This record gives sequence, C-alpha cells and structure tokens, in this order.
Amino acid sequence: MLPSSDVVILGAGAAGLMCAFTAAQRGRRVLLLDHANKAGKKILMSGGGRCNFTNLYTEPANFLSRNPHFCKSALARFTQWDFIGLVAKHGIPYHEKKLGQLFCDHKSSDILEMLLKECAEAGVDLRLNTSIERIEKTDGGYRLDTSAGPVDCQSLVIATGGLSIPTLGATGFGYQVARQFGHDVLPTRAGLVPFTITDQLKAMCSELSGTSVDCRVSCNGQSFRENILFTHRGLSGPAILQISSYWQPGDEVEIDLLPDRDAADWLAEQQAARPNTELKTLLAECFTKKLASLLAEHWFVSKPLKQYTPAELNAIAQRLSAWTLVPAGTEGYRTAEVTLGGVSTDEVSSKTFESQRSPGLYFIGEVLDVTGHLGGFNFQWAWASGHAAGEYV
Repeated sequence: MLPSSDVVILGAGAAGLMCAFTAAQRGRRVLLLDHANKAGKKILMSGGGRCNFTNLYTEPANFLSRNPHFCKSALARFTQWDFIGLVAKHGIPYHEKKLGQLFCDHKSSDILEMLLKECAEAGVDLRLNTSIERIEKTDGGYRLDTSAGPVDCQSLVIATGGLSIPTLGATGFGYQVARQFGHDVLPTRAGLVPFTITDQLKAMCSELSGTSVDCRVSCNGQSFRENILFTHRGLSGPAILQISSYWQPGDEVEIDLLPDRDAADWLAEQQAARPNTELKTLLAECFTKKLASLLAEHWFVSKPLKQYTPAELNAIAQRLSAWTLVPAGTEGYRTAEVTLGGVSTDEVSSKTFESQRSPGLYFIGEVLDVTGHLGGFNFQWAWASGHAAGEYV
C-alpha cells in the first residue's frame, strides 16, 4: 500500500525530478513513481556520458511545436541561468563545449545525483520498479492502481517522456493517459536522429564511415552549420541530427560541403593560380584524403584543373556546395534523442501545465508537443516545464 499524497508524478526523468522537488519544497507531499529500476536513465547516457544539461543561448526559437508560443512562459520563468545556479550551488564543475552547450566536467551522474539530493532533502518519496495499472478520476483528484498498491492524490503529473530509446524504458504510456482524459495527441516521429541511405550513396557512406566534415545542411527552409558524420548506414553528426527534426519522408536534403567558400569562385581562382594541380589534390586540402579521393571517384573525373572547362568547373562547384540527396529514412526511435509531436498544447495551460480538460492533471517535458534543438535545449525544457508545474501542483 502506498502512502496517500498530495501529488503523484509519473516518470523520474529530468522533468519529473525537477517537478518533484519544486513541489515538495512548497510543502506538498510528493510521490514520484517510475517503472524503471533506476531514475534518470536518459540523463546518465546523455552528452556522451557528460550530460549537456543546458545551453547558454536558450530561447523559444530553439523549439519546435505546433504552437511555437507555448514554451515562452516557462522558459522565461526558469531560465538556463537558474539551472546553472543550481549546478553551481552543488559545486558541479562544468564547461562550455561549443555553441553555448554546457557539459559536466566529470560525468552525467553529477546532475542526476544533484536532482536526487534535492528530492531527498525536500522529502520526495521516490519509488522505482512501480508500474501503473489503472488511473481514474475521483471527486478529490485521481486514484492510481499500481504494482505497489493503490494511491490517491489531488494532482497527477505525467512526466513519462516520449518514445525515443525504448531500451531505456521509453513507452507511449503518457500519450495513453492524455487520450484517456480527452486530450489530442499529435502524430509522433523520431527527432534528432541519423539518416539511413539505401541507394548507390550507401557504398560511399560505408567507405567513409567515421569521417566527419564541417557542413551546412538544409531542408524545408531550415539550415544548420555543424559537422556531419558518415556511417555504415548513412549520415549522422550534429548537423544531420538537427535537420532530421525538419525532414519528412521523401524530402530532399541539401549539403554544402564548402560552407566558408563560394565554390565556383574558389575553383576558378585555383584554376588560374595552380593550373597543374589535380582536382583531388585540391579537395584533399579541404577534406580528408579519403573523402577527397572518393568524391573525385564517385562524382568527378579527377584531372589537372587547367583541363576543366568553365561549365565543368561550375558543375563541380554546384555539387560541392549543393549536394542533394533524399534519405531512405531515419534510424527511428532506437537511436533518436527525442520524440517530435505528442500531447497537443492547445488544452494545456502554458503557465501551470494543468490540463484544461481534466483539472488536477498536468503534462510536462517531452510528452508534450515541444521539442528542442540539439545542444542542451531539451534538458532546459524539462527543467523549465517541471519547475513551472511544480509551482502549482
């Protein structure tokens, strides 16, 4: 039998932990439940084991949602600076890697231990290995039948996350609860995910597996400048993960392999200055020798620059600055960092995160139709939404 609580939170991930101690610090009796055997599994594996816990440049433009205004209130009320202050309070050393991305100096568990310590000090009752069998509305709030027995609460918070990385315990449970209480759930798909390639490009990608190159990647009016990474299955790396959130099956992706140059002007200048230099030798000054050689082999006939006509040089420039491809698909939820779509924000308060359909029910974090860019933004959304709800539950 579980103790009666003012607040029950389902999901001991980033958003759930933040909401739990925020509410408990207000004197609320908080019960935090998770079906997994460990809290914060996604926190532990994030950022290559160092947890990219926020971004210095967080702003609403870094988030995708059918309602782009929804995230503004929570992000303004609990900012990246607030979370950095919490990290500093616990003496956790961190550094900026690039583009405002903040990582732990040591390991991701520093962040998880900080959150668990805050929960413990505030009196949060955390129960793991606890599954939910049924939820029903009562006169006073909600009753949950769990594997540890029934529990009643005034406020119920859904912080169960999305569908990404099922091996860490991700399920669609939060969407089921939303539908049960009359909420619209927008179509979900994998976000921040590598592309798979199945046509003749696959052989080239496979040969280049492990090669990384600084590019500008564009799709559907969005562009990102970061590295791409060739893999045995296709393309990955930060720029690819970023653009994947804007890509739909069948869409063309454009890659500028020379983002700092006007390729046509550069090739013409090189032809004039170094007419006897071979094309692949020139390309090897911009890329790895292997990439330069394979580009020359798959895309061009490599010969001394003086032997190319202006039209041929222009065609080469076009290929280098606007390489277009149509990915076969993505690697899906298996490796996706986030889930796009989810519980529609139309009937959730942007101030309190309470359902407008079922009083006392709250949705926070990734289960909602709010998805951040790569680089610490999704964690900042978890902290901000968790804190906002924690102030009201």
